[in-house]
Amino acid sequence: MMVATTENNPATEGMAARGRSPWADARRRFLRNKAAMFGLIILLFVAAFAIFGGLFSQWSNEELDYNVMGQVEQLGGPSFANGHYFGTDDLGRDLFARTVQGTQISLAVGVVGAIIAMVVGTLYGATAGYVGGRVDGIMMRTVDILMAVPYMFVLILMLVMYGRSITILFVGVGLISWMDMSRIVRGQTLSLKGREYVEAARATGVSAPIIILRHIVPNLLGVIAVYATLLVPLMILTESFISFLGLGVQEPMTSLGALISEGAGTIAYGTTWQLGFPLLFFCLTLFGFFFVGDGLRDALDPKDR
Repeated sequence: MMVATTENNPATEGMAARGRSPWADARRRFLRNKAAMFGLIILLFVAAFAIFGGLFSQWSNEELDYNVMGQVEQLGGPSFANGHYFGTDDLGRDLFARTVQGTQISLAVGVVGAIIAMVVGTLYGATAGYVGGRVDGIMMRTVDILMAVPYMFVLILMLVMYGRSITILFVGVGLISWMDMSRIVRGQTLSLKGREYVEAARATGVSAPIIILRHIVPNLLGVIAVYATLLVPLMILTESFISFLGLGVQEPMTSLGALISEGAGTIAYGTTWQLGFPLLFFCLTLFGFFFVGDGLRDALDPKDR
């Protein structure tokens, strides 16, 4: 009597062999990218510093050390003896605590601004690309006109008109940065709206908003994620420039840009730590996001298989 066996059975081998999804391939390529992993480690370190750094500080953000006031050049340098790990600023405030708060605010501005730009730009660009025709022309010409306006001037004008609040900074940075995202999403939508699953959904009577939200936007998540990671450092740079001009967050709150501005103004007196530590975390944050963004772009590239 012959006994059936599954060895070398093509059907069994086909069932056993499981193909990887595009997301699994992208994750594998991202994990193999040494620069991207290095950038991810940097971002995790910066995020941990922003979240848990305050637990290790012996001074509050607003507390003054009267022992170093007037003698910052001689006594205000970094020291573990008096608890000023990063030294003090000109007013005797602990620079470690202020750098923690500055990192928190800069990261918040970058992430929240990128989310606002991502949501507005994605919905606007997907709508323009899917509807097409005259509506697409009007919507994109509007974007072209808005892009011709100096966005930094608009942001400064908003801060002057509505006050130097952190909320206005969040909204302003996000709302002036969605236009590039909309153009990218619109171009990708034009190539997706002719696909079979979109045509099938349209033929069954599915409304345009549902098609955009359920079929177009989910297939753009790769492009959106890559651009969002590259948009965060641009948001941080914008906020830092505004703070450097003195139009950013108000005291006693601070940001990395404000700390860098203060440190640059006192570096002539030899207090290099006031510029060095905020600038270090500023550069680490930017490098981390750029490395991760480049890694995601390479990992999600459909031509790189």
